[in-house]
Amino acid sequence: MQMNMNRLSVIILLGLSCLGGHADSKLALVDIGEAFKQIAEEALPAVVFIDVESTIEVDARSFEHPFFEQFFGRGWQGDSRTREYSQQGQGSGFIISKEGFILTNSHVVNEADRITVTLGDGRKFKAVLVGSDPKSEVALIQIEDAKDLPFVALGDSDQLAVGEWVIAAGNPFGLSQTVTAGIVSALGRDETGIAEYGSFIQTDAAINPGNSGGPLLDINGKVIGINTAIVTRSGGYMGIGFAIPINQAIEIKNQLIEHGHVARSVLGVYIQNVDEDLAASFGMEKREGILISEIIPDSAAEEAGLLEGDIVLAFEGKPVRRVGGFRNRVAGTVPYTDVMLKIFREGEILELQVTTRPMNKPAVAAEDSTAIETLESMGMEVSDLDGEEAAALDVDLQEGVLITSVREGSAAWRARLQPGQIITSVNRKAVSDCVDFYEALVKASDRSRVLFLISDGRSSRFAVVVFE
Repeated sequence: MQMNMNRLSVIILLGLSCLGGHADSKLALVDIGEAFKQIAEEALPAVVFIDVESTIEVDARSFEHPFFEQFFGRGWQGDSRTREYSQQGQGSGFIISKEGFILTNSHVVNEADRITVTLGDGRKFKAVLVGSDPKSEVALIQIEDAKDLPFVALGDSDQLAVGEWVIAAGNPFGLSQTVTAGIVSALGRDETGIAEYGSFIQTDAAINPGNSGGPLLDINGKVIGINTAIVTRSGGYMGIGFAIPINQAIEIKNQLIEHGHVARSVLGVYIQNVDEDLAASFGMEKREGILISEIIPDSAAEEAGLLEGDIVLAFEGKPVRRVGGFRNRVAGTVPYTDVMLKIFREGEILELQVTTRPMNKPAVAAEDSTAIETLESMGMEVSDLDGEEAAALDVDLQEGVLITSVREGSAAWRARLQPGQIITSVNRKAVSDCVDFYEALVKASDRSRVLFLISDGRSSRFAVVVFE
């Protein structure tokens, strides 16, 4: 990319001054247009259109209704309890290397049986899924055995500032090779509800359905984000869009290439935001940091000497302001990494080194493989509910398992189970963690239905999951 920030900034400043009355104001506007044109010309060849096809299973009993019988006859679904149909989806992505690696959003390619990539020059390729991380909305696919692939340069999203020019590229509504311009409206949006983990860039560059997975470019033509979601009441652009910072995406991409999945860390603490009253109560001059309200026994936090009532001011030298941001930074750290925390404790500032630990995975013995099969039959995944998860979900629960994903059309989906809900009992037996949960499933594995007690942190309900 030959265009640099200084040149474009000078052009824009010249344009603004010329608009104040100079005769050559039209020429200045032409120069600004040429600057954006050059960025688009150099970046668009690497922006791709992604077409996916997946097979969806639907419970045939959903169609047992007189409306369908008048067209197909009584019992038209036959003996099959499920039907399959093909579902198509579209999105955007961008090539990041000559090896054909493409970054996009996980919701664009998840559950895909076939992925087709179309380049700006019209070439079509089949792509394979390298890895997907729904918790951050990042996915990596690859075109294999392709030659002369264009690719974009990656920037540094940590250097972004509010007010900077950005360009969103992608395929909104299937309209390929589209660019829109705007500014960075805000940074560090970590409580958007878009993904379980992430600190998003907010922009007013127009993003619409189909833009998902496309690049957000800075004024040097480098990618500083992945366009992911919008806030809308109409289904289209309303001035608020969100992009995953490219630095975060790069970390996830590296893990997907190396391991095929993303490993996350926990400290083992319950945390809460610090308001003015809490700051005054703990003897702080101003409101800052996040408060540790509880230490989980035998955790990394306990081992490092963290205490209840400590206020974390910084993580690896970067200020901590809210629960969501702190949780994202911890989770985004590779397990068993030494990190330095700046702590406020009883009027003193301390620095403590903590060695992060991996998020717990279900400890299921080989002989309990029936429990895994049962969970897969239901169509969902779960994880332990640690303190940081509970704080992010704003729930006052310390025991249970967290539903992390539910497959559309599955038995769990039909029972109205959703990611973010917490299972506190199985067949009326309380479960405190994944070990308890899987043990309860083993005992229920010979049945065709399981009774769960589900909580969202405010209310509870029983749900029966019926499966084959």
